[in-house]
Amino acid sequence: MTTSSAHVLVATAVPVERDAVAGAFASPAVEVLLPGVTLRRIGTLDLVAAGVGPALAAASAACALTAAALRGDPYDLVVCAGIAGGFAPDAPVGSLVVADDIVAADLGAQTPDGFLPVTELGFGTVNHRPPQPLVRDLAVATGARTGTVLTVSTVTGSAARAEELRGRHPRALAEAMEGFGVAEAAAAHGTPVVEVRAVSNPVGPRDRAAWRIGDALEALTEGFGKLAPLLEGWKPA
Repeated sequence: MTTSSAHVLVATAVPVERDAVAGAFASPAVEVLLPGVTLRRIGTLDLVAAGVGPALAAASAACALTAAALRGDPYDLVVCAGIAGGFAPDAPVGSLVVADDIVAADLGAQTPDGFLPVTELGFGTVNHRPPQPLVRDLAVATGARTGTVLTVSTVTGSAARAEELRGRHPRALAEAMEGFGVAEAAAAHGTPVVEVRAVSNPVGPRDRAAWRIGDALEALTEGFGKLAPLLEGWKPA
């Protein structure tokens, strides 16, 4: 693929999120079958429903990244996108969040003195920092809030858990399940990553009546309509 536009992989958890992103574009998506993963291609953007949770999302993103590298057309940027829970009052339902820090919130060990991230045990990493100029530009284009987006393996369902997470991550705006996994796959290929989330519900006690998934998906489509030119034109510094 020879083009002046950036080659971008957009990874969502589930097909409805992928389709919400695709809805921002006038051109139809073309299905591309690869070993281990199926893409929907729109110009130089490849969309993938990577699966729920950090492990499957990482595996799916890695399949797409490796296939692109092997054919000599590596991705310039990876975007993890979808809906998320928002920490009230900073990220209300319907708002858009762009991560300036992608953090694995529950990767570590529980001790009598509290939670220890895996880095304090002497292993690995627990965060990835997206390119800050791109974060700034995406936020300006959409009016999105910027802050930490947490990746969890178990979605928060109580006020106590929400309070604990905010205590450990005071800049947290949203909670989702795939960002860190996608970021790990991107980092293995040396590819920059950013995470964009539309808030569908408050983080805290599970109250399905308060969820606004349709509104969040609409916000995701609207947001990507504004983000697309920046993503397609972005190049690493």
